[in-house]
Parts: sequence; structure tokens; C-alpha cells
Amino acid sequence: MGKSNSNVSNRQFWQQHNKPIELWSPEVINQKVDYIHENPVEAGFVSEPEHWKYSSAIDIDYAGGKGMLEIDFV
Repeated sequence: MGKSNSNVSNRQFWQQHNKPIELWSPEVINQKVDYIHENPVEAGFVSEPEHWKYSSAIDIDYAGGKGMLEIDFV
């Protein structure tokens, strides 16, 4: 993709499009949060989502702990 884009000379990491996903229900929100939490596991960086240093997966509502970042649930 990077070679066909005039804004990129070698490689491209991020996708160029802006296709927002509507978070229209609690189920969809939970699906997206779970997806984000599972990314480091799927990539093989950690064995559990809560082991990722900056993940909110460690927080009380997910794994019963306290993460490095303050989470405000709305």
C-alpha cells in the first residue's frame, strides 16, 4: 500500500482511510474494547491482556487490578 501512495516514500504503517465505526450499543463497545485488549496477545507480545503495560485490561472492571493509567468509565 505504501508504494502506491504518493504521500509515502518507503513503507506505510497506518491505513490512509478514515472509516469510523459507530459504537451504537454496549455490546458493540464491549466487542471493540475486547478487540483492543486482545491485540497484544494476538501479536504474541504477552500471554494475557492484563500483562500489557499500558492496557486497561488490568483495571478493576476487567481483571480486578489497578493499571498505570487512570480510567474514567462513562
